[in-house]
Amino acid sequence: MSSPDPRPPATAATRPRGTAVGRVGARLSTRAASAVAVVIAVLWTVPTAGLLISSFRPEQQIKTTGWWTFFTSPETTLRNYQEVLFGRPSSGQLASYFINSFSIAVPTMVFVVTLAALAAYALAWMDFPGRDWIFVGIFALQVVPLQMALVPLLTLFSQGLVVGGVQVLPAWDLQGAFQFTQVWIPHTIFGLPLGIFLMHNFISQLPRSLIDAARVDGAGHGQIFRSIVLPLTVPALVSLSIFQFLWVWNDLLVALIFAGGSVEVAPLTARLAEMAGTRGNEWQRLTAGAFVSMVVPLIVFFSLQRYFVRGLLAGSMKG
Repeated sequence: MSSPDPRPPATAATRPRGTAVGRVGARLSTRAASAVAVVIAVLWTVPTAGLLISSFRPEQQIKTTGWWTFFTSPETTLRNYQEVLFGRPSSGQLASYFINSFSIAVPTMVFVVTLAALAAYALAWMDFPGRDWIFVGIFALQVVPLQMALVPLLTLFSQGLVVGGVQVLPAWDLQGAFQFTQVWIPHTIFGLPLGIFLMHNFISQLPRSLIDAARVDGAGHGQIFRSIVLPLTVPALVSLSIFQFLWVWNDLLVALIFAGGSVEVAPLTARLAEMAGTRGNEWQRLTAGAFVSMVVPLIVFFSLQRYFVRGLLAGSMKG
């Protein structure tokens, strides 16, 4: 039995300068690169800080002065948040739409992550005819614009499927909680190609000896996936979950087409678009409403940032 390697893991500072990873690490560790990173961070953060400050300012000040004047004449109010969360329907009432966004984003995330992990394992470790061609087809679907599928899906939901004059599938007339199905399906379909591709790249890099040892011990594919693959792919699963959740939470196009006409199903982004008005003059509501919609993605990202970075970097370099 070999003893463990006492050497510490290689980092950007200890990797050989002659390798590609070493050269990239050396360039990103310079003072100029650090200064550029700081400038980018400031430019990225300033608009968000201005949005947060404006959301607490009175309407008259928002419409007449810039947010930076807050530091010379500070005046705060919670009226903007009260209007957009619990005010009249014409001014906001985002609380119900907030729940709708959760009802759309969370189930869709679960569907995509579950199906992508199962499909990625099958494409990586199960031998069946046409496996490579299926993976190539899934990879190619990433370049297909989702706008191409919107009209066929909308027709399928509203009119059903008619083949040769015969009604093969009826129109979808779902009520209650099942109304979200018409939004779950498009988001799941559009998220699967990238999800399967990311999970396949991670799962296919697992040691073959580990999978072969489990097969020798009599484990089937289901037990291997549940007991070996899932625990080892937690960073990738979390990364995909963050990607999918943020994409669905911030989506407006799919929400307007499949849920924009229903108050019971419309998500937060669709309501924010309505709050802008035809002239976009309700700035005080938009600042508060926009920041309300940003809070959840920020919490999700920063709370799972450790897994997110590990999932992105896993398998990207060796040494």
